[in-house]
Formats: sequence, C-alpha cells, structure tokens
Amino acid sequence: MAAQQDNSASAYPQQNSNPVPLTQQEGGSAYPQQTVSPSSYPQQESSAPLYTQKESGSAYTQQDQMYGGESVSAIPLLQLNDLCKRYPGMGSYMSVFHMNLIIPRGRIIGLLGPNGCGKSTLIKMINGLLTPTCGNVLINGLNPCAATKKVISYLPERTYLDNSMKVSQMVGYFADFYEDFSTEKAFQMLGALGINTEARLKTLSKGTKEKVQLILVMSRHADLYILDEPIAGVDPAARDYILRTIITNYNPGSTILLSTHLISDIENILDDVIFMKNGSLMLYTSVDAIRSQMGKSVDTYFREVYAC
Repeated sequence: MAAQQDNSASAYPQQNSNPVPLTQQEGGSAYPQQTVSPSSYPQQESSAPLYTQKESGSAYTQQDQMYGGESVSAIPLLQLNDLCKRYPGMGSYMSVFHMNLIIPRGRIIGLLGPNGCGKSTLIKMINGLLTPTCGNVLINGLNPCAATKKVISYLPERTYLDNSMKVSQMVGYFADFYEDFSTEKAFQMLGALGINTEARLKTLSKGTKEKVQLILVMSRHADLYILDEPIAGVDPAARDYILRTIITNYNPGSTILLSTHLISDIENILDDVIFMKNGSLMLYTSVDAIRSQMGKSVDTYFREVYAC
C-alpha cells in the first residue's frame, strides 16, 4: 500500500478557489481533479449550480425550490468553512484538512473514502461531538448546538442502545426525547422486518440491533440524516429493504449523508458523492457526472482512485 501522504500545511497546497472539472490524467488512469470552494456545489448536467455566493462573500443563496408547497430556506442546510481537525499527538497531520463544502437540501449523498481518511471525524464535528481545530460547521446557519441537534438524525457506526431495554421501550424513549419522532412509523418498520418489539435488545443479534437503531433514526422527521455504515452488519437479504426504508422514510426537503464501504449496494440511491483521502476533499460531484464523464460506475471509479 502506498505510504500515507502528510496533509500538513507545508505538504499540501490550499484548495483552489475555483472548481476544476472531473478530468482524466494523461497516463490514462482515472483520478478526480476537482476541488470545492465554499461557493461551489456539484454541477448538475444542463442546470445551474444550486448555490451561488453573494458579492459580500459572507452569505449564500439558494435557487427557489418548493417541497410540498413550501419554500425552502435560503440558508444552506450544511456548510463547512475551512474546517480542520488535529488530534493531540499527531504532529502536524490533520484528520480533516481545510474542508470547504456546501450540502444542499433534498439530496442523498455518499461520503466515501478508505479507512482513516477522516470520514468519522468529519461526521462527529458535524454532530457537535468534536470541536474543530480551525474553521467551523454551520447547520441551517448555526454552529452545532441544541437547536441543530434537533434537526439532525444521527446513526453512529457503533450501537448506543441500552441492552437492558425492550425494543418497545426504546421506541417510547425516542418518542419522549424527540418531538419529530413517529411512533407509528417505527412500529410499522419493525413489523415489516419481523422484529419482536417485546424482546430485550441483549437477546437480539448484532444485525438485528443495527436494524432497530436504523429504524429509530429514520422514524424522525429531520432536516439532515447522517448514517455511518448503516448496512455494514446487515445480511444481504435485508439490505434492499433497509435501503428502501432509507429512501421512503425521509422528507423530500431533507438530505441524507451516508458513509459506507458497500458502494455497489447503495450506488443506485445516491444523487451525489464526496470522496475523501488523507483528511482532504478529493471530489464532490454528482453520480451522473461520474457515469457520463468517466463511463464507469461509482464503485468501479472508487476502486481505481483508491487502488493500493
């Protein structure tokens, strides 16, 4: 495997101020060349960018869109401004390195990259679980706080459920804790997967626990769903149902940010992809752009980009 590249300020150039189209290197090997500035968004074919930067450079606007007859706020759902994270004892290496990004509403976005590239660190900063070393995260224009936690439904990679509780008790717990939680939706999905709601979590298999946790997360009426490896421990027979659950149980005006290594399983539900490497943003573009410009699936392209 190639040696890991240092992403300290002395080793990496700053991200370009203008996005460069997805291109192919002269040697014929595919490699993403795009960098993303705070004012850029993956270009959609035959359409203008969803976001543009105001002349003042301090605010962003969104083209008017309607979901269910209601106008979407002009404030970006998620915005990363020069975001960095350096852990103690890591020298100059940053787990997340000067990321600038805008995530709009109404998209399903794959957060992709090899182990150790900074995906989980990024997710934790968005959720307010880690404090950035520099830069900031804005959710609906706010720094992570109690108000932003109300609009984010987060599925961590590791389960946090209380093993001593029954499934039905966890449903009640979520209903008491989150104002936007739908008990009816939760029980409907549990029934569809044949999960005994009176069983204690400690009696369930690892895969069933993950299904329960995903159902609890998707039963909320949130603005942003962040799913970290939602199908990693789920048997292949249940994956299709899980993916259908993800697609059909979120608001049209909401966005799903989904981190996974099982790209071939989730590629068909994605609108956009974010590629990370060594803490840096490599590529942020639409799935259609990869297919049309590179003539490859996202899974095939991913394997070529991150080949050891």
